[in-house]
Amino acid sequence: MPTHEPSGPPPPVDAGTLPADVARSLYRDMLTARHLDGEAIALQRQGVFPAYVSLRGQEAAQVASAAALDGDNDFAFPTYREMGAAVSLGVDMVGYLASHRALWHGGLYNPRASGFAPINAVVGGPVPHAVGWALGEQLRGGSGCALSYFGDGASSEGDIHEAMNMAGVLACPVVFFCQNNRWALSVPVENQVAGGSVAGRASGYGIAGETVDGNDAAQVYHATRAALHRARNGGGPTVIEALTYRLEPHSTSDDTSRYREVAEERSWEEHDPIPRMRDGLLAAGHLDDTTAARTEDEARERAARARDGVAAAAPPDGRDLFTHVYREPTEELGRQQRIWQEEVA
Repeated sequence: MPTHEPSGPPPPVDAGTLPADVARSLYRDMLTARHLDGEAIALQRQGVFPAYVSLRGQEAAQVASAAALDGDNDFAFPTYREMGAAVSLGVDMVGYLASHRALWHGGLYNPRASGFAPINAVVGGPVPHAVGWALGEQLRGGSGCALSYFGDGASSEGDIHEAMNMAGVLACPVVFFCQNNRWALSVPVENQVAGGSVAGRASGYGIAGETVDGNDAAQVYHATRAALHRARNGGGPTVIEALTYRLEPHSTSDDTSRYREVAEERSWEEHDPIPRMRDGLLAAGHLDDTTAARTEDEARERAARARDGVAAAAPPDGRDLFTHVYREPTEELGRQQRIWQEEVA
């Protein structure tokens, strides 16, 4: 059974294969996502957020894959853990975190402006949505591609297989990006992925499949760009399986001591993608100690601004529950709104 348990020291990130500005941007956004993640956990502990799902350890997979997109034409379809992709695509992070504060389902930001679809809390849900968007783009003759995020646990859902099969048959311009973070909540990947490889399933749908080190931002960026280029030029979909690790519990309600060993968690700490990227940047001459310190300060400040913004954000008008359901309101919706006004407003 294939495994991605680390053995020995992590290999260096070859940041020299990236343009210097791209490499520094990836590092800045990874750091921002890391600090935002810490702020979000703190907000949950303070009772501001009812719950939160951490991305710590998966910053390279998320930031680098999203950075490979064409911001003018492509569209990303996230689950509930893709805050790093949101940072990379320039999403308004106060609006993004509003969903975690339960101010609004799916986020209070403009998906069209950022190319980042509303947050999807349904396991596997973004995948058929991405295929549908990609098929629409194909039918209208556009050049856009869809990037769909999902996890190793979601890959066991039936709608993932249906979506991949349809995308393969129709050669839709879509990239399926699986973050295999080793655990589907409390179930290890070897107990829920037959054959041990999500990317290996791609051949069954007649599409390309590739496994990359998900903690290596350079590998992720290059693999995603190549898959998007292939899709954009009629080569059809690709499954990218980014092997990574969720350093935190599945959510703030989870207790990892009930299902995984401390030694395993410590071994993955050594493969943390952020110090690996910093070392790669320094080795490539893309970063020096002064710039690294300034980048760290900027990332902390960005995270603090988003924290303060979401903590102070006013809840939306309750009538918005009814104004964004249909383009033309129905009689039944009007009846429900009248009842809501009488009983709640």
